Formats: sequence, structure tokens, C-alpha cells
Amino acid sequence: MATMNSNRTSATSRRDFIKTTGQLAAASALAGVTIPHVHAADDHTIRLALIGCGGRGNGAVGNAMSAGGLVLGDDGGTTRALGTGAGGPIELVALADLRQDRLDQSHQVLSRRLGNRVNVPPERRFLGFDAYRRAIDCLRPGDVAILATHAAFRPPHLEYAVQKGIHVFMEKDFASDPGGIQRILRAGEAAEKKNLKIAAGLMCRHSSARQALIGKIRDGAMGEIQLIRAYRMDSGYFMGPFPRGQNELLWQLSPGHPYQFLWASGGVFIELMIHQIDECFWIKDAWPVSAHGVGGRFAGSADCSQNLDSYSIEYTFADGAKALVTGRYIPRCHEDFSTFVHGTRCAAQFSGNVHAPTSCLYKDQRIAPPNVAWRPPKETVNPWQAEWDVLLSAIRQDRPHNEARRAALSNLGAIMGRAAVHTGRIVTWDEALASRFQFCSNVDSLAPSSPAPVQADAQGRYPAPVPGAWTEI
Repeated sequence: MATMNSNRTSATSRRDFIKTTGQLAAASALAGVTIPHVHAADDHTIRLALIGCGGRGNGAVGNAMSAGGLVLGDDGGTTRALGTGAGGPIELVALADLRQDRLDQSHQVLSRRLGNRVNVPPERRFLGFDAYRRAIDCLRPGDVAILATHAAFRPPHLEYAVQKGIHVFMEKDFASDPGGIQRILRAGEAAEKKNLKIAAGLMCRHSSARQALIGKIRDGAMGEIQLIRAYRMDSGYFMGPFPRGQNELLWQLSPGHPYQFLWASGGVFIELMIHQIDECFWIKDAWPVSAHGVGGRFAGSADCSQNLDSYSIEYTFADGAKALVTGRYIPRCHEDFSTFVHGTRCAAQFSGNVHAPTSCLYKDQRIAPPNVAWRPPKETVNPWQAEWDVLLSAIRQDRPHNEARRAALSNLGAIMGRAAVHTGRIVTWDEALASRFQFCSNVDSLAPSSPAPVQADAQGRYPAPVPGAWTEI
């Protein structure tokens, strides 16, 4: 599988956790503090269960452990030191995954980086499709479940955590189809009634630079927003044929195929573009009324996945404004990773490469460094960390915090755009919101012996969308 654009920013993020946490552990402080008795344990410890032991899940644990403190900068300078969970101690007590090697590696890496704050003996390392239940059962009301599996499993995992009275951090994507989105919405409503906190991994909403630019937009500095342009174009994520003789379901859910199956992850377009699609809706402070788009594969593509390699979507808002969202995943082509905004007064850059907070206002419509009129103050906390700071502070101070509905509807907007490309027709917001379509109707009962929801053909290739003949909404 080809790698993403290597032009990274230097900002510390969740993705940097494994590299930096060895230094952070030396700076940790678990001093007790007096806080309101609003969470699980009498000793004020918030306990975590990690469901999905990949890089995102491990990174989320690192952010939780660092919340409210300081993190070492890439140059070795201390800009933040490892904190104590936004006001009190944090402990990881359970792990769950489908693969033994992932369980073992996650436990080894996190233990080495975080020391005795990883308290996960073998009897609390759970394997299998029902492992999420056993991991969540190790928690007490007021603790936090980290949901970081494939998107198809997010709805049942969230429902169970809410049923058990557990706070949740859920990674994006939140569902792979409209039916899953409906479940997220209902679980979010149930959590609201129980005063449970739900954080969603659309971390750009917690970027202070973007928040400052949103403030400028709301104050009218750009005039009326007429056009938003978002791009994510890189060298691609191609998959070879299914190797006969393996368990097809487990193979589709393996770490080597994170984006390749629509039923499991929602596909490459949503996996990569959901952040910027969410930015578009945030900028407009509205959901789109319709979407249409085009996409396809380059001639001679040997990709055996369900993805197209090009997606271009035009979202229309109620006032007639447009958002153009473009994804392309083809080697040796121009690469871009950015979001721009155009108002009646001037243009702005909203975000940059690898979600860099390169927010700024321009003097007019010309996008060029010499034409910058305003920049926000430099971020002191990266958004991956900030979203955890907010969640844990909300738990400890018993403040409302539930991002489930907003995150689910942004995900639905991404599904709506994907469906417009895959089906070849205009899809409306009302149609998407009413849809109950599911790629896999039995996701709750899958087991290793279950047939894979989508089957390879004789050449090991999987069915890709054919506009005019495809259904997914």
C-alpha cells in the first residue's frame, strides 16, 4: 500500500505519540487534587478501555494520559509536560482487538511508554468480535471507552458503552452507511439523557487557529461565504487480489486493508476527507441540501479494492453557496492537502497539509503569502490533544459535552457525497437523512466463521461502484 504525502508538519499530534511518549513518561506527575465527585472512582482515577489496538487507538491513549499537562516539543523543548488527565489520574485497564498480535504489540508499546499507568494484565486483554463488551465491562460508570475499530463496528460499540453508563471517545469514521448513522444518532440521544460525555475524533473543531478564523467569518470579515474548496490528493492506497485460502472476513479487517472495503470503513474517500467535509459544514454553519459529483479509476488500474481513485463532489447549501471537495489517490500526480474559503470580501486558507493550522485571511481573492492580511495566534495545544483536554475536563467538572449528533451528521454529509459519485445522481440531504441503507445488516453478530459481507471474484477482485447501477443510500 502506498504511503501518504511525506511532507509533514512538525506539530506534535496523536500520530507522533509513539515517538515522543518515552520522553513524556519521565515528566509525568500523578499528584492528587481535589475535584468534584462526578466520575467513577473514589480516588478520582478515570479508567480507560481501548477497543481497537491500532495506531489511532494507541495515540488516543497517549493523548488521554497527557491531558491537562505539557507535551515535549519535537526540538526537545518542553512546551507541555505529561499531565494527569485534566485534573486527576488516568489508568488504562483493558484492551480489545480482533488480532492477538495487535493486542500484544499495543500492550508492549503502551507499557513501555506509560509505565504503571498501563494496568492491563492478561485477563483484561480480550480477543474477538465480542471483546468490546468484555473490555467495557471492566469499566465503572464515569470511566471512558476509546472506540477505535473499523467504522462498521462503531454503532454497536457506542450503544453498549452508553447502555453501561460509560463515557466515550470515538474515532472517525463513525459509521460506514446511513443505517449506522441512525444508530449513532439514537445512541447520542440516549447518552444525552444519561449525562454521558461523548467526544468524536474530528479534532479540527478543537483547533484554536481554526476557531479564531471561524470567529472572523462569523463577524463578517469575509463577507458572505460563496465557495469552499477542499483537496486531499496523494499517491494512493491500492490493494492486490484476495489470496485464496485465508479467512476472507478477517483478511478484510486486517491492518493492511484499513480503507479498502465500503462495509468496513466507509472507503478511502470518507476515511480521508471527513475532516475537511466537516470543516466545510462548520464554515457554513449549515448542512448541505444536495450533492452531486463524478469519480472513477484510471485506465488500466489493477486495484482490487472497492474504492475509486478519484472523487469530485459539489455540495450546495440552502443559500446557493458551494463546497467543492476533491480527493485523488494516484501515484506520480500533483499532491495537495488544504482547504480554502472565498467570501464576497476576500479569501482565506482554513487548513493545510496534514491538517496543519495554517489559517489566515487574505487581502482579496489572491491566495499567496505576500497577500496575507491576518493570521491567528500560534496554537499552543495541538487539536488531537485539545479534544481530550475538553472531554476529560467535562467529565471531571460535570459539564455537558456530547459531540455525537454533530459528528454523525458530518459523517452523513460525507456519505451523501460518496453516494452521489458512486450512484451517478444528485443526492439530497433529506434523502440521506431518511435512508436506512446498510452494507452489512448483521454487523452485530459477525464471528470468525461468518462469510465476508462482500466476496471476491475469481480473480480476487471486489466489486467497485458502477455509476447508474449502484445503490448505497
